[in-house]
Amino acid sequence: MTLEQLRIFVAVAEREHVTRAARDLSLTQSATSAAVAALEARYQTRLFDRVGRRIVLTEAGRIFLEEARAVLARAASAETALADLAGLKRGSLSLAASQTVGNYWLPPLMQRYRARFPDIALEVRIGNTETVAGWVREGVADLGFVEGEVDGPELEARPVAEDELVLVVGAGHPWARATPAGPLDFAATDWVIRERGSGTRAALEAAAAAAGLAPEALPVAFEFPSNEAVRAAVEAGGGASVMSRLVAGAALKAGTLVALDLALPSRRFSLLRHRRRSVTAAEREFCALAPGGDAAA
Repeated sequence: MTLEQLRIFVAVAEREHVTRAARDLSLTQSATSAAVAALEARYQTRLFDRVGRRIVLTEAGRIFLEEARAVLARAASAETALADLAGLKRGSLSLAASQTVGNYWLPPLMQRYRARFPDIALEVRIGNTETVAGWVREGVADLGFVEGEVDGPELEARPVAEDELVLVVGAGHPWARATPAGPLDFAATDWVIRERGSGTRAALEAAAAAAGLAPEALPVAFEFPSNEAVRAAVEAGGGASVMSRLVAGAALKAGTLVALDLALPSRRFSLLRHRRRSVTAAEREFCALAPGGDAAA
């Protein structure tokens, strides 16, 4: 068993598609299929079931995927340690970020880092807060950036920025013409929300609870896995929502969204890292660039 075989297996498992995995790895489809077949033949264990044009992991494949990811993460850690000795002249840094952070706040920071260390390859994954925390715990990502609260003894969280939340409606919504007087009745309109596990959804549910409405009683019209889909649905009249001003900014300027005069608590963007992993030079320099970050993080 080689690291290359493990890398190919993980790529196929994550995409559930041999051709897409081969394309993303810059390999031929036959080479990709052969690597998976070699693993199955050597250990006489089927890792995938072929269902029509799709492939799905078997139970053995799901168990092996966790182990393969762990081995690849450890190998990447060893490679990064050697890169440290070369004075950041080569190597990589794997980042993960929740959507608001990853799509709006993190890219300028990555560009500043790249300008200083052009030989360090940066990789970024985007998920919700819960997913990002999981990637850092598993060693899939070196550093995580999230806007939600994260618990757990394995992770260290350091604040790096403040994020302003706003309650928004489309320009045609009744609340856009006359802001409700007195406490907001969260049950009086439909809502457009993010999926469970997102920091933005947690913020909305906390605001509803503070107004006396249980989160499960919130009238939800649409639930989307991205900020952009939520914003588009609100602009189209789908209901109200709570989102970062970073997400709403352009639409507010254009007049397609209206921010209501409701005081919402700000939230922190936090940097996550695994407590038991050693800090590499590449990580240390990235942390130093983050506002409020710590070079010794």
